Amino acid sequence: MPRADKPARERAVLGRFPAPLRYLGYAAVAGFALLYLLPFLLQLANSFKTDPDAAAHPMTLLPQGGTLASYRRLVGLADGVENVPFLRWLGNSVLVTVLVTAGRVLFDSMAGYALARLRFPGRRLLFVFVLTVMAVPGVVLLIPKFLVLKSFGMFDTYGGMILPLLVDAAGIFIMKQFFESVPREIEEAARIDGAGTFRIFWSVVLPMSRPALITLTVLSFQGSWNEFTHFLVSTQSSEHDTLTTGLAHFVSGGLGSGTQYPLKLAAALISTVPVAVLFFCFQRHFVRGANSGSSKG
Repeated sequence: MPRADKPARERAVLGRFPAPLRYLGYAAVAGFALLYLLPFLLQLANSFKTDPDAAAHPMTLLPQGGTLASYRRLVGLADGVENVPFLRWLGNSVLVTVLVTAGRVLFDSMAGYALARLRFPGRRLLFVFVLTVMAVPGVVLLIPKFLVLKSFGMFDTYGGMILPLLVDAAGIFIMKQFFESVPREIEEAARIDGAGTFRIFWSVVLPMSRPALITLTVLSFQGSWNEFTHFLVSTQSSEHDTLTTGLAHFVSGGLGSGTQYPLKLAAALISTVPVAVLFFCFQRHFVRGANSGSSKG
């Protein structure tokens, strides 16, 4: 059935229920939505409070005499108090996330295409290894990862933070499954025209993989931006702290005494903004790519 008929079908299904029951369902959905939004609203409200106000009234949504002191401390504009190196954490996170996301999109798509289309000895065994890596919990690899970085002299360097994350088994699996759904006739026509394997991949197949690429980009950005355990074992000095490790040190009391709830909540709120903006901007493409992948699997 055409996609344009989908709203009509939804209205027809909803029309089978009595109006009071529909309104009750809408109210229940709205209530659950507000329930999920409440923690974020409390986080936003408390970030504008003073320390005594946040400690005395943590559940109120209206701060008493709101202040920007927490945000001024984060950006280094506060006077008379120790500023938080938030901008350095933010810069490290942006650098690592951009490079890791670009690397994963490139290398995962190339590896996925090789596993989906190229015929070479050990291809099936290599794909089994990819699935095996997906099944291994990340915490099991922490000590081996630390020993490898130490042996190669990459511990506490940007290279040690970025290189081990450039390829992701889940991304390879996503791209392989999508490439297998691309009709082979398109590639054969390009090969008849004289295109080589890499030219077919880069100029023919990759432009057709926009939904999968957007899905991989969003997942890679979110995963590298929120990465914590890898940075915990690959870095030691505060100069290489990202938002996740910096906030962890901050919450554990490594950057001052007292609860400092408004400052901590303001830092956590800012750190969630890039991922939320990226997801809402590409939500339609992300859901489309997930649906196409599930229907073709």
